[in-house]
Amino acid sequence: MSLIAKFASVGSATMASRVLGFVREALVAAALGAGPVTDAFYAAFRFPNLFRRLFAEGAFNSAFIPLFAKELEGGGSEAARRFGEDILAVLLTVLIALSALAMLFMPYLVATIIAPGFADTPDKFDLTVLLTRIMFPYLLCMSLVAMLSGILNSMRRYFLAALLPVLLNVILVGVLLAAIYGDFDAYATGIWLAWGVMASGVAQLGLLIWAVARTGFHMRLRLPKMTPAVRRLLVLMAPALITGGVTQINLLVGQIIASAQDKAISLLNFADRINQLPLGVIGIAVGVVLLPELSRALKAGDDAEAAHLQNRSLEFALALTLPAAVGFMVMPGPIVNVLYERGAFTAETTALTAAALAAFAAGLPAYVLIKVFQPAYFARLDMRTPMWFSAISVAVNIAASLALFPLYGHVAIAAATSISAWVNTALLAGTLWWRGDFKPSAVTMRRVALLLVANAAMGAVIWGLLQLAAPWVGNALIAVRVLAVMGVISVAAIVYFAIAIAIGAIDRRDITGIMRRRRRAT
Repeated sequence: MSLIAKFASVGSATMASRVLGFVREALVAAALGAGPVTDAFYAAFRFPNLFRRLFAEGAFNSAFIPLFAKELEGGGSEAARRFGEDILAVLLTVLIALSALAMLFMPYLVATIIAPGFADTPDKFDLTVLLTRIMFPYLLCMSLVAMLSGILNSMRRYFLAALLPVLLNVILVGVLLAAIYGDFDAYATGIWLAWGVMASGVAQLGLLIWAVARTGFHMRLRLPKMTPAVRRLLVLMAPALITGGVTQINLLVGQIIASAQDKAISLLNFADRINQLPLGVIGIAVGVVLLPELSRALKAGDDAEAAHLQNRSLEFALALTLPAAVGFMVMPGPIVNVLYERGAFTAETTALTAAALAAFAAGLPAYVLIKVFQPAYFARLDMRTPMWFSAISVAVNIAASLALFPLYGHVAIAAATSISAWVNTALLAGTLWWRGDFKPSAVTMRRVALLLVANAAMGAVIWGLLQLAAPWVGNALIAVRVLAVMGVISVAAIVYFAIAIAIGAIDRRDITGIMRRRRRAT
């Protein structure tokens, strides 16, 4: 299977989750709007989610996958199993202790880290504490899921692990539908959503345990020991704790600052959910596939293959991310309107969310490029360099947020996150170039330049279509608005791909290859 096909496999699974995520957010918007319960739920959910991405998906997998792949390639399945058991014993012990301490000191954590601005609203503060306590064990489940997913990815089984987040959205959509049709009040809806998050973690973990066992890879529980393999993992994880979760750290910093503005956390979350669709689908696909593939190439001493993987990943990421960013910046209002504006979600909320979406979108290509460049460091077991770059970007994010928030409110948080992402991207790419570890080929540089031309043309087309379709885009009937926006997006996509393929920005062989595989699959 080609690299692009692997990206497409993981991306299609992630797309299913992201689409359901939109359904979930639309139902949250309809049921709760941008109110105190929504603020409390998102603030509470972001905290265990931060630790999940920072500790499990970020730091842990960045260190675990190269080491596990090395054991698998060098010592076979038995050596990999022993390594996995040693890591599992320590990981489980740490997670249980961390969860117990966090739940015990949750009021202090909410008051100092999660949402200090809620202290002036006791009801919102108490609800945030309760919801976070209910959801925090989700971290334990998802950290184990990350480890088992890393095992499957190292065995080149990408699809199931990428599909698993669908369970979270399926369960939460079910909870929201029950709340809407059962006429639950906002408080009860928030409580049930928290329990739904916890149930999804258990379901995902159970499914991964079954999937790994089906591959014939069985691990037993042991008493934790600080073996050389465990110490090696911890040494690599320490800097990756900062590196892997920089986006989440930035979002948490933004949440702390935004908690001083009423509804700001909800507005940022609604905007970020839209921004996360291309970021999740493309960024996760690149991150999940590229690291194990690059680790294998470097382990085999195949520098040509490593360079090929990086070049193709860069082209793939920008070919799909740039048009999404342009679309979100040129027409954020109509997109937010058709996705969210119903029920408790008003026209004013749409305007505020659209402004945040445009600011987030300015950094969207940078977010995805980070997923392209970081694996080049991780695969070489260099965790420290990305750590320092991430620390710099966090400092930039905090400074920009504090400087701009008094002027632009919640939009400043989104803009600061984008600025920090571009700083991180420039540092990662520049250092790889300086070291000689990765220099984009002449073909890749030419394609990137042509992609910029194609996206500029597409942006002009979107702007013109919005002027022509204004009566329909702003129609009172939701069905008319949806059709109008979908029409603009469809025409823009056709124009973009037609221009990109015609001028050679996108290799038409990649598209025809994917289409052939789909026809064979059907």
